[in-house]
Amino acid sequence: MADVPILKLVEYGVQTGLLPESERIYATNLVLDLMHQDSIDENAWTPDGNPVDLPEVLNELLDLAAKKGIIEDSITYRDLFDAKLMNALLARPAQIQTIFDNLYAENPKAATDWFYKLSQDSNYIRRDRIAKDERWSAASPYGELELSINLSKPEKDPKAIAAAKSAVQSSYPKCQLCMENEGYAGRVNHPGRTNHRIIPITINKSNWGFQYSPYVYFNEHCIVFNAKHTPMAINHETFVKLFDFVELFPHYFLGSNADLPIVGGSILSHDHFQGGNHDFPMAKAQIEEDIVIPGFEDLKSGIVNWPMSVIRLRGEDRQRIIEAADHILDTWRSYTDESAMIIANDGEPHNTITPIVRRRGADYEIDLVLRCNITTPEHPLGAFHPHAQWHHIKKENIGLIEVMGLAVLPARLKKEMSDLKTALLNHEDLRANPELEKHADWAEEIVKKYPDLNESNIDQIIHDEIGLVFSHVLEDAGVYKTDKEGRKAFRRFIQAL
Repeated sequence: MADVPILKLVEYGVQTGLLPESERIYATNLVLDLMHQDSIDENAWTPDGNPVDLPEVLNELLDLAAKKGIIEDSITYRDLFDAKLMNALLARPAQIQTIFDNLYAENPKAATDWFYKLSQDSNYIRRDRIAKDERWSAASPYGELELSINLSKPEKDPKAIAAAKSAVQSSYPKCQLCMENEGYAGRVNHPGRTNHRIIPITINKSNWGFQYSPYVYFNEHCIVFNAKHTPMAINHETFVKLFDFVELFPHYFLGSNADLPIVGGSILSHDHFQGGNHDFPMAKAQIEEDIVIPGFEDLKSGIVNWPMSVIRLRGEDRQRIIEAADHILDTWRSYTDESAMIIANDGEPHNTITPIVRRRGADYEIDLVLRCNITTPEHPLGAFHPHAQWHHIKKENIGLIEVMGLAVLPARLKKEMSDLKTALLNHEDLRANPELEKHADWAEEIVKKYPDLNESNIDQIIHDEIGLVFSHVLEDAGVYKTDKEGRKAFRRFIQAL
């Protein structure tokens, strides 16, 4: 019988404020039904005042559900089912929205604080998995960079992969960013979102959704998405939406991935932004050179000291900044400088921008990161994409989060770096190891650079060296290099404005 874990789960709901005391019986009955039980001994467990350990209780219920044949015992089915268990403790969307709106009327930060806590307490953001992510910072010529190895996305189990292949393809919801995910039970090839809640907001006079990312790459990592399933686009409307959002939530920044493959994010099919309450390395980077944009002398404008090519605009009048951003975007879209390998269009458009907006007291600030997705025979994955020599660490697209100075590195690196450290300390031949062979050139350079490499300093050294690789990856993604020639070419574009 699942009496004790059911009572503990409901107590967790009351302890965290997900559930009012008056709904204890109602929630207990919902969980009973999910567990295929029709009665419970209410005295089987008495709260002792200690916080209930949610992962422990859910695991107990999931084990029992698997034993009873309610679910298949695999990570995919367990995740679908525990979302349903948590939903039994949650208020309906309209109630959540009312609480958020009431808090917002007092203070926007109070509203987001409450909603962020709810998104974690509901296990939509799985705190126990996020805690497994590895995070560190490393010095670079551009200031401290932030790095993370993302371990919170569960690895698909073989059974679920096989089931997903044979599953009937569904177009509902159209993608994981659609409004239709709220309350969706999920399936083998789509996560369960029964315990998910969305706050509707209006930006640029259109309907959008506000939620947190279940993988929280940084503090209060939120996603703002179009209520309609419509493709990513960078244009005048994009800028208006970003500024509308930071007016609604002045303590958050908001940025958009680019709208072209290679330089965009992983989801180009659904228009969305990402933001949050985090001061990224790029936001801390200083202006390297002041510039004047004709017709916009009233704005503070400059080139940012950053490995990617960034123009920063700042001022009190958001309308003026939007006009200047439009002018820069339009000029960049059609700008070609073959000597710098910038080709605007060869039948396909190549130039776009990654924009990020934030408040600075009474001022507004926008960073416009110039992007170009041209490919060459030498760099078939993209001339301004991580080059092949760094692929052993990072070969994925450089999206918004990386652009701002936070590396989201693949989970494989955790084991590979652990094995690499052992191999280096034991002076093993890396080229004889199929898993580590790809790191051999890099590791040999590290050994040369640090002749006193030992057990007490190897962790720090590997972290620092991964940080340097990340700074090189960002330099590769920069359309104008940070050397003399690159800066000269950057100034040619500034003159074209």
